[in-house]
Amino acid sequence: MPSPTSANSSGGNLTGVSLHGLAAKRIELLSELVPQATVIAFLVNPSDPFAGDEIRDAQEAARIKGVQLRVVKASSDSEIEPAFARLSEMGAEALVIVASSIFSRRYAQIAALASRYAIPAIYSGRLGVEAGGLLSYASNLGEVYRLKGIYTGRILKGTKPADLPVKQPTRFELVVNLKTAQALGLTVPPSILARADEVIRPKAAANRTASRQSPTKPTAG
Repeated sequence: MPSPTSANSSGGNLTGVSLHGLAAKRIELLSELVPQATVIAFLVNPSDPFAGDEIRDAQEAARIKGVQLRVVKASSDSEIEPAFARLSEMGAEALVIVASSIFSRRYAQIAALASRYAIPAIYSGRLGVEAGGLLSYASNLGEVYRLKGIYTGRILKGTKPADLPVKQPTRFELVVNLKTAQALGLTVPPSILARADEVIRPKAAANRTASRQSPTKPTAG
């Protein structure tokens, strides 16, 4: 889990806001949700520039947690489904999906595959949960946009990108899908629910809750 608010100067002519560095926290949340899991898979796009750092962070986090990490790679849309077949063969009992544009545009497919293979998965953005995924832990998008706006303003005023450190958000968002947890036969611990920024509940349960909370209308006559 990242603690610094910024990285070193980016060098070259690039800067921005990093959405990486959360592998350890995601493994921690998975271990809390599925404490019996001893093998955790790590789905990563090897073409992404931060892939190596993400894998190293995850390996260290897995070592600390005392679980085995199995790295599974997919660098194109066509490699996603075979990747799930491989992690199943590896005996993976939980899955971390690393941030990647390839994965984010295929969240619905990934959520369906996770359901098919009955594997609890944590995503790198809330869209994964909205597509049917189990849970996500990611940087707060409001803060990300704010930091990007600040940097854009400074660059427009003449600051060189190379002089701006790569920023790392300090606010994060946890989203949980109880409908998916129910389908997987999982009970989400109160400790996770208490920390969740949003909980997606099964429609029937949500409707019952709304019905109990609705005031009784007076009967005419």
